[in-house]
Amino acid sequence: MSTTSYPLLQNVNDPADLRAMPRADLKALAAELRAFVLESVSQTGGHLSSNLGTVELTVALHHVFNTPEDRLVWDVGHQTYPHKILTGRRDRMTTLRQLGGISGFPQRAESPYDTFGTAHSSTSISAALGMALAAKTKGENRHAVAIIGDGAMTAGMAFEALNNAGVADANLLVVLNDNDMSISPPVGALNRYLAQLMSGQFYATAKNVGKTVLRPVPPLLELAKRFEQQAKGMVVPATLFEKFGFNYIGPIDGHDLDSLIPTLENIKSLKGPQFLHVVTKKGQGYKLAEADPVAYHGPGKFDPAVGLVKSTTAPKQTFTQVFGQWLCDMAAKDQRLVGITPAMREGSGMVEFEKRFPERYYDVGIAEQHAVTFAGGMACEGLKPVVAIYSTFLQRGYDQLIHDVALQNLPVVFALDRAGLVGADGATHAGAYDIPFVRCIPNMSMACPADERECRQLLSSAFEQDHPVAVRYPRGSGAGVAPLADLQGLPFGRGEIRRERKAAAGEGGPRIAILAFGTLLYAALEAGETLDATVANMRWAKPIDAELLRDVAGRHDVLVTVEEGAVMGGAGSAVTEALNEAGIVRPVLQLGLPDVFIEHGDPAKLLSLQGLDAAGIERAVRARFMA
Repeated sequence: MSTTSYPLLQNVNDPADLRAMPRADLKALAAELRAFVLESVSQTGGHLSSNLGTVELTVALHHVFNTPEDRLVWDVGHQTYPHKILTGRRDRMTTLRQLGGISGFPQRAESPYDTFGTAHSSTSISAALGMALAAKTKGENRHAVAIIGDGAMTAGMAFEALNNAGVADANLLVVLNDNDMSISPPVGALNRYLAQLMSGQFYATAKNVGKTVLRPVPPLLELAKRFEQQAKGMVVPATLFEKFGFNYIGPIDGHDLDSLIPTLENIKSLKGPQFLHVVTKKGQGYKLAEADPVAYHGPGKFDPAVGLVKSTTAPKQTFTQVFGQWLCDMAAKDQRLVGITPAMREGSGMVEFEKRFPERYYDVGIAEQHAVTFAGGMACEGLKPVVAIYSTFLQRGYDQLIHDVALQNLPVVFALDRAGLVGADGATHAGAYDIPFVRCIPNMSMACPADERECRQLLSSAFEQDHPVAVRYPRGSGAGVAPLADLQGLPFGRGEIRRERKAAAGEGGPRIAILAFGTLLYAALEAGETLDATVANMRWAKPIDAELLRDVAGRHDVLVTVEEGAVMGGAGSAVTEALNEAGIVRPVLQLGLPDVFIEHGDPAKLLSLQGLDAAGIERAVRARFMA
């Protein structure tokens, strides 16, 4: 790093260095830290708006609390770049979210200052409460702090934790980082309640002035206090949290160190559950991000002096865009269709759908459990819900998937974006487990399109069914096969042969058939050319095309299954189960994601490391059957 640009920051190698600094230098340090965050993210890509908004809060927390002895738990964690920089990882920011580099989220294995691994929302209060009560049980005197955003605060898990914490007699501090902005605009009654912020600021100012003026007149001061107790519930979001048993403080300016530090120091001496409401601005200090925090939420590399620039070359259509267009087209055709998202309008490709069909668009907030059951309720009344949800987030609604949708055999379509490996976001966001956890549920089906055209077709096939169906597709673009304009589906539960073995029986070694599920079909086809193997595009993980499987097994010596998902219990397991049921005995090589968590990195490189590119498939087949 440049010592001329960051004279203070270069000397902060851990929070102890920060705490040793004169308080008068902290504002200048925060300015350097913000500039360093902007410089770093512009060079590597990553989350920007949220990190620019937490600079002063991060400085204040590490200045006041004795970290890592005192525990900081960051909700989601995509706002922790300032925290990483101040806790010994400043010089590794050039490796952010890259293979072998530091994670874009807190990781316990990465640093003792990352006290709890996060990346999904609304977990911080539960974890921090657990830490606070563990310290109490062990007789240890330490603080536990949960930092949670107003978007994450809308999820039920956060309120389950608040409900527990309020009666648990724990020394817990919850910091609500209120920036009035989640990835998509926050929704719901709670957000409207928190949005009474201006009234809250007015109330806080009036309260302080009133107490100063009335202090010489005790009867009037007591009257004012009584009025305050009755009035605060009308003008600030205090009553809600105080009813949970918390001592509510705020709201205060989250960019004002002169307010943050004394307030945190005072709170540090208090016992029991405390709730500090701070107000910050996403993108703070960088005008372009302030003006458009959504665009700068997770940008790629860019020039900070110029900002984000649209590419002059037409990008390949992504699977997300294919879904978004299909959703609009099918909604125009079928009035029963409703679209549901748990706070991922942009990420799931539903912006255009909301514009064209606002009365049939439902953003339920960060509430995956509710989203699934809500869809089930709509399906009960004859509508055809389509739940657009990331594969990794459907995990959070698994009980509802079983109990509220599948058990009742309700016709809900689940459009699972980000299936398979997702690259820079790493293990927390990988959609590795959807095939195993969906296919074991009665009444559920699972489609695995191989390319953009099949994605549109299989979404139509799923929509035609009268039972729940999931369609999984990866992040980004695929083979580039343009979707057809119509809404014609593909046959339910049927695959196809895409390449036939050319050599006659007895020639060229064992007769090999590769059964591909999803977008790895194209790697399988490439490997199939080299191996002279038959290649089947299976399309469905459930139901397995038993007729196609019997045909292929009857004409080949060995079978190879390929999938971008967990190999344990995945589509390859479905093939072996179907073979056993049919009484067919064939050697089966199952290729997929191994029984480990795969960290962040370039998606193509990660697939190559797992042996799921063409070369890796060929290498595995030769080693197993042709050595």
